[in-house]
Amino acid sequence: MADQEAPVTSEVLAKAMATHPVVIRRIMAGLRERGHVRSEKGHGGGWTLARDLAELTLRDVYDALEPTSVFALGHRSETPDCLVEQAVNAALGTAFQDAEALLLARLGAVTLAALGTDVRARRAARPAASQVLHHGH
Repeated sequence: MADQEAPVTSEVLAKAMATHPVVIRRIMAGLRERGHVRSEKGHGGGWTLARDLAELTLRDVYDALEPTSVFALGHRSETPDCLVEQAVNAALGTAFQDAEALLLARLGAVTLAALGTDVRARRAARPAASQVLHHGH
Protein backbone atom coordinates (compact mmCIF):
# COMPACT_ATOMS: atom_id res chain seq x y z
CA MET A 1 0.00 0.00 0.00
CA ALA A 2 2.89 2.35 0.72
CA ASP A 3 4.01 2.17 -2.91
CA GLN A 4 0.56 2.93 -4.29
CA GLU A 5 -0.52 6.44 -5.19
CA ALA A 6 -4.23 5.65 -4.91
CA PRO A 7 -6.28 3.75 -2.34
CA VAL A 8 -6.06 -0.04 -2.65
CA THR A 9 -9.27 -2.07 -2.61
CA SER A 10 -9.89 -5.11 -0.46
CA GLU A 11 -10.22 -7.13 -3.65
CA VAL A 12 -6.74 -6.13 -4.87
CA LEU A 13 -5.21 -6.85 -1.46
CA ALA A 14 -7.02 -10.20 -1.27
CA LYS A 15 -5.73 -11.24 -4.67
CA ALA A 16 -2.17 -10.27 -3.68
CA MET A 17 -2.43 -12.33 -0.50
CA ALA A 18 -4.37 -15.24 -2.00
CA THR A 19 -7.33 -14.86 0.33
CA HIS A 20 -10.92 -13.62 0.31
CA PRO A 21 -11.75 -9.88 0.40
CA VAL A 22 -13.87 -10.43 3.53
CA VAL A 23 -10.76 -11.63 5.37
CA ILE A 24 -8.91 -8.49 4.26
CA ARG A 25 -11.77 -6.22 5.32
CA ARG A 26 -11.82 -7.83 8.77
CA ILE A 27 -8.07 -7.35 9.18
CA MET A 28 -8.12 -3.82 7.83
CA ALA A 29 -11.02 -2.86 10.12
CA GLY A 30 -8.83 -3.70 13.12
CA LEU A 31 -5.98 -1.66 11.67
CA ARG A 32 -8.37 1.24 10.98
CA GLU A 33 -9.69 1.19 14.55
CA ARG A 34 -6.11 1.64 15.80
CA GLY A 35 -5.48 4.50 13.37
CA HIS A 36 -2.98 2.63 11.18
CA VAL A 37 -5.02 2.78 7.95
CA ARG A 38 -7.93 4.77 6.54
CA SER A 39 -10.75 3.62 4.32
CA GLU A 40 -12.36 5.64 1.57
CA LYS A 41 -15.75 4.64 0.22
CA GLY A 42 -17.12 4.94 -3.27
CA HIS A 43 -15.57 4.98 -6.70
CA GLY A 44 -11.80 5.22 -6.38
CA GLY A 45 -12.02 4.26 -2.72
CA GLY A 46 -10.10 1.68 -0.80
CA TRP A 47 -7.45 1.50 1.91
CA THR A 48 -4.59 3.92 2.51
CA LEU A 49 -1.95 4.14 5.20
CA ALA A 50 -2.62 6.58 8.03
CA ARG A 51 0.79 6.28 9.69
CA ASP A 52 4.38 6.50 8.59
CA LEU A 53 5.80 3.01 8.11
CA ALA A 54 8.89 4.01 10.10
CA GLU A 55 6.63 4.41 13.13
CA LEU A 56 4.45 1.34 12.57
CA THR A 57 5.76 -1.97 13.95
CA LEU A 58 4.78 -5.58 13.61
CA ARG A 59 3.66 -5.32 17.25
CA ASP A 60 1.23 -2.55 16.29
CA VAL A 61 -0.22 -4.78 13.60
CA TYR A 62 -0.36 -7.77 15.93
CA ASP A 63 -2.15 -5.75 18.62
CA ALA A 64 -4.63 -4.38 16.08
CA LEU A 65 -5.70 -7.90 15.16
CA GLU A 66 -6.87 -8.44 18.76
CA PRO A 67 -5.14 -11.73 19.42
CA THR A 68 -6.11 -13.79 22.42
CA SER A 69 -2.66 -15.30 22.90
CA VAL A 70 0.53 -15.73 20.95
CA PHE A 71 0.48 -19.44 21.68
CA ALA A 72 -2.50 -21.65 20.99
CA LEU A 73 -1.26 -24.17 23.52
CA GLY A 74 -2.92 -24.09 26.86
CA HIS A 75 -3.73 -26.02 29.96
CA ARG A 76 -6.08 -28.98 29.75
CA SER A 77 -7.76 -27.63 32.83
CA GLU A 78 -7.25 -24.26 34.51
CA THR A 79 -8.03 -25.71 37.96
CA PRO A 80 -6.87 -29.31 37.95
CA ASP A 81 -7.19 -31.57 40.99
CA CYS A 82 -4.08 -33.52 40.02
CA LEU A 83 -0.93 -32.20 41.74
CA VAL A 84 1.27 -33.22 38.80
CA GLU A 85 -0.96 -31.31 36.38
CA GLN A 86 -0.87 -28.30 38.72
CA ALA A 87 2.94 -28.36 38.71
CA VAL A 88 3.11 -28.76 34.92
CA ASN A 89 0.60 -25.91 34.42
CA ALA A 90 2.67 -23.63 36.64
CA ALA A 91 5.90 -24.43 34.80
CA LEU A 92 4.33 -24.11 31.35
CA GLY A 93 2.50 -20.94 32.30
CA THR A 94 5.75 -19.21 33.20
CA ALA A 95 7.47 -20.50 30.07
CA PHE A 96 4.61 -19.30 27.84
CA GLN A 97 4.60 -15.86 29.53
CA ASP A 98 8.35 -15.48 29.08
CA ALA A 99 8.23 -16.60 25.44
CA GLU A 100 5.28 -14.32 24.66
CA ALA A 101 7.03 -11.31 26.23
CA LEU A 102 10.15 -11.97 24.15
CA LEU A 103 8.18 -12.40 20.91
CA LEU A 104 6.14 -9.24 21.49
CA ALA A 105 9.31 -7.26 22.23
CA ARG A 106 10.86 -8.50 18.99
CA LEU A 107 7.72 -7.61 17.03
CA GLY A 108 7.92 -4.13 18.50
CA ALA A 109 11.46 -3.73 17.20
CA VAL A 110 10.57 -4.39 13.54
CA THR A 111 9.10 -1.46 11.62
CA LEU A 112 7.13 -1.86 8.44
CA ALA A 113 9.61 0.53 6.83
CA ALA A 114 12.42 -1.94 7.62
CA LEU A 115 10.39 -4.74 6.05
CA GLY A 116 9.86 -2.61 2.94
CA THR A 117 13.59 -1.98 2.69
CA ASP A 118 14.26 -5.71 3.00
CA VAL A 119 11.72 -6.55 0.27
CA ARG A 120 13.23 -3.96 -2.10
CA ALA A 121 16.75 -5.33 -1.48
CA ARG A 122 15.57 -8.87 -2.10
CA ARG A 123 13.81 -7.78 -5.28
CA ALA A 124 16.97 -6.01 -6.54
CA ALA A 125 19.09 -9.11 -5.84
CA ARG A 126 16.92 -11.40 -7.95
CA PRO A 127 17.50 -11.96 -11.65
CA ALA A 128 14.95 -10.08 -13.76
CA ALA A 129 13.32 -13.33 -14.92
CA SER A 130 12.41 -14.27 -11.36
CA GLN A 131 11.08 -10.92 -10.15
CA VAL A 132 7.64 -12.36 -9.44
CA LEU A 133 7.05 -12.14 -5.70
CA HIS A 134 5.01 -14.60 -3.72
CA HIS A 135 1.46 -13.58 -2.88
CA GLY A 136 1.31 -11.32 -5.92
CA HIS A 137 3.38 -8.47 -4.42
